[in-house]
Amino acid sequence: MSDADKKPDARAFDRLFATVRARRADDPSESYTAKLTAKGRAKIAQKVGEEAVETVIEAIRDDRAALTAESADLLYHLAVLWADAGVDPADVWAELDRRAGVSGLAEKASRPQD
Repeated sequence: MSDADKKPDARAFDRLFATVRARRADDPSESYTAKLTAKGRAKIAQKVGEEAVETVIEAIRDDRAALTAESADLLYHLAVLWADAGVDPADVWAELDRRAGVSGLAEKASRPQD
């Protein structure tokens, strides 16, 4: 199978995360990931929020191409946030597996109440 015949899959996020982790310590003048990391977790989290809002807007506008692009931006910024916070994607995937087969309502009800 040629590279052109390969379909993208969820491993793309693993590759993205590896790239993010590798670039965090690069020169901020040459790497957006390093520049964002240097600004600190609050700024990274702010960018995740901004991208989430943009993703929601495109979903409401029903613009599939823009929703796809904004979703990619959101996932990138989430990867930067996870890397900064020391969260491994495997831990998130394990949490998703733990929740598999559990009603969303039941899972939410099982969380400690604030």
